[in-house]
Amino acid sequence: MSQISEQLDRRRTFAIISHPDAGKTTLTEKLLLFGGAIHVAGAVKSNKIKKTATSDWMEIEKQRGISVATSVMGFEYGNYKVNILDTPGHQDFAEDTYRTLTAVDSVIIVVDVAKGVEQQTRRLMEVCRMRNTPVIIFVNKLDREGRDPFDILDELESELKISVRPLSWPINIGAKFKGVYNIFERSLDLFTPSKTQVTERVEIENVNDRRIDEAVGEKDAEKLRADLELIDGVYPEFDTNQYLKGKLAPVFFGSALNTFGVKELLDCFVKIAPSPRPVEAVERRVNPDEEAFSGFVFKIHANMDPNHRSCIAFVKVCSGKFERNANYKHMRSGKMMRFAAPTAFMAQKKNIVDEAFPGDIVGLPDTGNFKIGDTLTDGEILHYKGLPSFSPEMFKYIENTDPLKSKQLDKGLQQLMDEGVAQLFVNQFNGRKIVGTVGQLQFEVIQYRLLHEYGASVRWEPMSMYKACWVDSDDSQALEAFKKRKYQFMAVDREGRDVFMADSNYVLQMAQSDFPKIRFHFSSEF
Repeated sequence: MSQISEQLDRRRTFAIISHPDAGKTTLTEKLLLFGGAIHVAGAVKSNKIKKTATSDWMEIEKQRGISVATSVMGFEYGNYKVNILDTPGHQDFAEDTYRTLTAVDSVIIVVDVAKGVEQQTRRLMEVCRMRNTPVIIFVNKLDREGRDPFDILDELESELKISVRPLSWPINIGAKFKGVYNIFERSLDLFTPSKTQVTERVEIENVNDRRIDEAVGEKDAEKLRADLELIDGVYPEFDTNQYLKGKLAPVFFGSALNTFGVKELLDCFVKIAPSPRPVEAVERRVNPDEEAFSGFVFKIHANMDPNHRSCIAFVKVCSGKFERNANYKHMRSGKMMRFAAPTAFMAQKKNIVDEAFPGDIVGLPDTGNFKIGDTLTDGEILHYKGLPSFSPEMFKYIENTDPLKSKQLDKGLQQLMDEGVAQLFVNQFNGRKIVGTVGQLQFEVIQYRLLHEYGASVRWEPMSMYKACWVDSDDSQALEAFKKRKYQFMAVDREGRDVFMADSNYVLQMAQSDFPKIRFHFSSEF
């Protein structure tokens, strides 16, 4: 076996997604704990100790107890190299999450046992379905009162439109929660509430073993046997191939906060989850075991280290081996580039790496060369696709409140827009800058980061706007006529492309019917 194939078999790259507050970041912490990457897991919200979650490292994340940026973490577990991407659950940051899903081979969805499937979970599942990404579901917070596990399974099937198969089963929930029977490995795990200790395990031959009765009591043991019989009758046998095709989701139960059921999830995950898969480029399909290196930028983050005003581009390695100080071609500019200090991550902490293999995420120092979606190769002409910007839904004028800091504001805006948190348009009519986002919370994050990271204070001015869409046409005269007619609604984006700012759905529909030669695009890939 070549070095690349050997490393490929060890790699597991996945994202954790869910609705806000289902326990994504807490689960990430516990997975890191098992991987030995951290020794004390921090709570996402905790006033007693000032230890925050490892993956929520931005100041605003610590204050609000939410994730606003995808963080990347890698650790060794047994013989495997696991890369986790903890994504923001809040819908205002959905675009960051959508892009992250293009860089992973599988996904773990976290569902709250009391709330079931929530809106954001549905939307993210649609993205997984479009790409046939394999999905594992972790039903969290079993130490609190919640719904019947069978009801949860029914809801997962109907809401997420995927077949499910439980691979672990809870014995009671809430105050009477006694543990989980591991169907995948046929063992019983007893629950003792503890945020730092790993629980005890009872080894059993089969489900009729008397040791179950001794451990949980006869009544609960009988109910467990009846439940397991029902599961075998109703749900198909677990089939790894169906899981890898994205048609079947294994379900685990546990409590991430109490470190319960997490090890079962991780042990099963590293056995069944896919290693890096082939990636579609515009030119051809790229297999991960090819010798030549290629990769794409799926995220850019400014100011990971507040002491240095630096940007880092996150590159997903798709094929071959990435080496430090080797020359690679940047497709969009055609330049050759060398990277003296590529880094691997543990949230905000960085280590310099000498080599990386398919599935790994490498951080490259960026001085303004990269944009989201850029491709790097050994020299072959390849363009990876599927990282669009969506047309924003909320718009505000951005006004500088301190004219002496306009240079800092320009730099801050440029770096934050490169990250893809929002989009910047310049109105042709009055030259004012307009920021467009997917959600209200992004405006607060931009304002906060401009002030604290760049020293530029801004205020927002409201504007009524329905939709921004990119316009183009094969007929240049028709396009000119359209731009003249709609002069006060025209803007340009940072690439200099024409954008039509429609202030209502009616105006947009009328424009589409009045100008049949003009094409209106709602995402930036056209």
